[in-house]
Amino acid sequence: MPPKGKGGKGGKGAAAGSADAEKKDKAPKGGTSVKVRHILCEKHGKCMEAMEKLKAGVRFSEVASQYSEDKARQGGDLGWMTRGSMVGPFQEAAFALPISSMDKPVYTDPPVKTKFGYHIIMVEGKK
Repeated sequence: MPPKGKGGKGGKGAAAGSADAEKKDKAPKGGTSVKVRHILCEKHGKCMEAMEKLKAGVRFSEVASQYSEDKARQGGDLGWMTRGSMVGPFQEAAFALPISSMDKPVYTDPPVKTKFGYHIIMVEGKK
C-alpha cells in the first residue's frame, strides 16, 4: 500500500494556496498584466532596512522614494506590466501576490533576488 499523500495532485499546501488565490482574484493565474510598485536595492542589508520601515507602517511609496536605487519615479511605481516583460523571479512573485490596499499593504517578504538586486514588490491591480 503506498504511503498517504503520494500519487494525488498537490499536497495540502497546494490545495490551500489555490483556494486562497480564487477567493482573492477570480483569475487564479493572475491575469495578463499587473500594476506594480517595487523597491530595488543592490545590497541585501539595505533592502532589509527598507523592509523594516514597511513593517513599522511607513507607506510603500515613501520607503521606495528613500531606498530604491532604480529609475522608477513616483515612489517605485512601475505602472502596468505584462507577462513576459519582467525577469523570471520578479514576474513569478508579482503575479502570485494579491492586490494590496491602503489599509492592508501586501508585499514580498523576503525580498525577491534578480540579476538587478533585491526587490520588495507590491501589486496595486490586476487585469
